Amino acid sequence: MTPAIKPSQRPTLPTAWHALNPLWQGGEDVVQKGLPHHQLAPAWQMLLLGDGSPTRHLQLLTGEPTEVDVIDMSLVGMDHDYAPEQLSVVPGPRVRRQVWLRTASGQRLAYATSWWNAEHVDEYLQNRSLGIWVNLTRLRTELYRDVQGIYYGHSSSLELAFGEAGPFWGRHYLFWHHGHPITLIYEVFSPYLRQYLGPVRHI
Repeated sequence: MTPAIKPSQRPTLPTAWHALNPLWQGGEDVVQKGLPHHQLAPAWQMLLLGDGSPTRHLQLLTGEPTEVDVIDMSLVGMDHDYAPEQLSVVPGPRVRRQVWLRTASGQRLAYATSWWNAEHVDEYLQNRSLGIWVNLTRLRTELYRDVQGIYYGHSSSLELAFGEAGPFWGRHYLFWHHGHPITLIYEVFSPYLRQYLGPVRHI
């Protein structure tokens, strides 16, 4: 029997970002009205479709600080980078940032990719080793989290990274500040969170 891979032993993946291969996806209309509970359990809907900080939510769920492992900061310029179409509203040239969100004890809980205007990214991420929510809270930045899409799908690289079998649930959203989009964020959550949120339920 193959022993389980401990979080600290899991390999660092290449820097190409890890989008889900969706079995199902929904747009802003689905986000606004929510999903039937037989499709996605209410607690999971609050995490995926709500407009609160996932970093904060994960900390409250696990009782541990949520820490950030930055695995990529790449200049992608004006390239669309296979991102959701809403990337077009974030002014270029752009920087792509990829992170793992994990507990202080090392359990990976989520993966996130974000795209920022290269000229202004340092204004919002003054400490790149901290989560976006922590950085922006320190700046007292007023934000609107605009969830645009939700996904249910596979990713072999995320199965390896999370140590969990897919499919996975993910989403993407825009952050607005003073009426201007400052970043597009794509997040995928580990099924490990069922320990706190209960069964995910499936399509």
